[in-house]
Amino acid sequence: MTTALCPGSYDPPTNGHVDVIARTAAMFERVVVSVVENPSKNPMFTSTERIELLRASLPDTPNVEYDVFTGLLVDHVVDRGIDVVVKGLRTSSDFDYELQMAQMNATIRGVETVFIPTSPAWSFVSSTLVREVARLGGSVDELVPAPVAAALKEKLS
Repeated sequence: MTTALCPGSYDPPTNGHVDVIARTAAMFERVVVSVVENPSKNPMFTSTERIELLRASLPDTPNVEYDVFTGLLVDHVVDRGIDVVVKGLRTSSDFDYELQMAQMNATIRGVETVFIPTSPAWSFVSSTLVREVARLGGSVDELVPAPVAAALKEKLS
């Protein structure tokens, strides 16, 4: 059984994240979605909330499981027995950064990375932009799954 890992901050999950995870779930037998806890960041949602938002946004993906990690991605991959990391790419700058990370991960621990281009409909969407628009009172309903839009409204009210 091939296991893929989709790591990310997912703060909050967007339609682009959901698209990449769902497509990954269609290609691999088992998918682990890992929410990265970065102690240097101040997230809008806790890691537990982000996992619940992801679960609610991907209800029909039985081969997907969720966890949280801190530290080096390659250590998490090896500890969990994961075969490949899957990263979604929105732009060429994403590719430049992620290629360096993939090469570093392969060098450090032999971890392979697969890139999936984000669907064109979501290539401009980022969690950072979603948070900014939502904080300023704009609608993000078409950029995030319905459970995320509701959670953002509740969090910011």
